[in-house]
Amino acid sequence: MKLGNSPKHVAEYFLYLADAEKRTLTPMQVLKLVYIAHGWQLGFYGRPLVNESVEAWQYGPVIPSLYHRYKCYGSNPIEECPAEKPNGFTPQEEGDTIEQVWKGYGQRSGISLSSLTHEPGTPWDITVKQSGLGAVISNDLIEDYYRRLGAQKQ
Repeated sequence: MKLGNSPKHVAEYFLYLADAEKRTLTPMQVLKLVYIAHGWQLGFYGRPLVNESVEAWQYGPVIPSLYHRYKCYGSNPIEECPAEKPNGFTPQEEGDTIEQVWKGYGQRSGISLSSLTHEPGTPWDITVKQSGLGAVISNDLIEDYYRRLGAQKQ
């Protein structure tokens, strides 16, 4: 069984969903949406959505390869969107997780999404306090946080 997707593939799904609604996303929005979807996938299914580590950076959780992929846009909208819906998400719930995160968080600004990830007790907050900026945020910590968050919402 594969363990996660490339972060770029997940990002492209969010860019596709935004484009379908005639909206755009900034790099910060994409970074945070991919992280949040990864968190919910871990929390609900115990499996990672992305196959790379998340690090605790100044402005929240970041997957470095994704940051470097889109940093050229600065705070401007990302102009590249896939023409077709990205596929290949298996099991099926991966795509469902991405779409649910889009419905729940897709309207938020990058700053708003970043603020969510900075709240006390979040995996980012715990990691920064324990290991400092730049440290890897463990999937176990992310999974535990989103599992508890899901239980609170039910």
